[in-house]
Amino acid sequence: MAPSVPRTHAAATLRMKQIALDNQSRRLRAKLATERRESAATKEGLETKVSSLERDLQIQRCNNHSLRNTVTLYHKDIDRRISQLVEAKKEHKSTQKIERMKTKKQQARESHMECHQKLQARIQEAEDMIQEQHLIIEALVEEKVSLLQTIQGLQENNGASAPFNDEWEEEPKENPKE
Repeated sequence: MAPSVPRTHAAATLRMKQIALDNQSRRLRAKLATERRESAATKEGLETKVSSLERDLQIQRCNNHSLRNTVTLYHKDIDRRISQLVEAKKEHKSTQKIERMKTKKQQARESHMECHQKLQARIQEAEDMIQEQHLIIEALVEEKVSLLQTIQGLQENNGASAPFNDEWEEEPKENPKE
C-alpha cells in the first residue's frame, strides 16, 4: 500500500491545482463578460450621445443657413429702401432717413457677424465633443483588446485548449482500484 500513497497524493494535488485553475478561469471569464457588457453599454451610450450631437450640429448648421437667408433678405430689403431713399433725395427728400437706413444696415451686418461667430463657435464645440467621444470609444476598444489578450495568455499558460471555449473537457475519473 505504500507505493500507491504518493501517487494518490500527487493525483490529489494535481486535481486541487486543476480545480484552482478552473475557478480562476471561471472568475476571469465572468470578469470578461462583465467588462464586455460594461464596454457595450458605454459604447452604446457614447454612440447615442454622438448621434445626438451630430443631430444638434446638423440643426445648428440648418439654423445658420436659415439665418444667412434671413439676413440676406433683410439686406436686400434695406438696399431696396436705401435705393428708394436715394431717389427721394434726388427729389429733395430728407437725407436723415438715408443715414438712418445706412446705420440700420451696418448694425444688421454687425449683428449678423456676431451671430455667425457664435454659431461657428458652437459648431466647433460640438465637433470637438464628438472627436473626444470617438477617442474615448477607441480607448475602450483598445482596453477590451488588451483584456482579451491577457485572458488568452492566462488560458494558454494554464494549458487551456481554446480561448473562451465554454465546453471544458472533463477530466477522466480516476479508477479507485489504482
